[in-house]
Amino acid sequence: MDQTTRPPMIESRNVLGDPLQPCSTSPMTGFFRNGCCDTGPQDFGSHTVCTQVTAEFLVFSAQRGNDLSTPNPAFGFPGLQPGDRWCLCAARWKEALEAGVAPKVVLTATHEAALDVVSIEDLKKHALDLQ
Repeated sequence: MDQTTRPPMIESRNVLGDPLQPCSTSPMTGFFRNGCCDTGPQDFGSHTVCTQVTAEFLVFSAQRGNDLSTPNPAFGFPGLQPGDRWCLCAARWKEALEAGVAPKVVLTATHEAALDVVSIEDLKKHALDLQ
């Protein structure tokens, strides 16, 4: 293989088995800050669930030690507002589900790796994009 030939990239898949769709670019989300809930070996938190956050969830998350509402300019983080879409850690979404405050999910933008932590049935019950 010469320098101009690269091996094919593996396309990320969503929980429905289709190509992973973007979650949000405003605010820019994802472990890699590419707008998608992509994951890889360095993403220990599995930031794979695309959600639309609520005020109730943001309070819950802050109470668990992860304040997602307060801006952090040093990291280019504007702080989240209710209605923003954000790639959450699958375990945090499951924790919120068990507490009754799970935000809605965008299945087409939720990485298939989330299924290692949460069930497709629970995700579908909270889906924004099922008709």
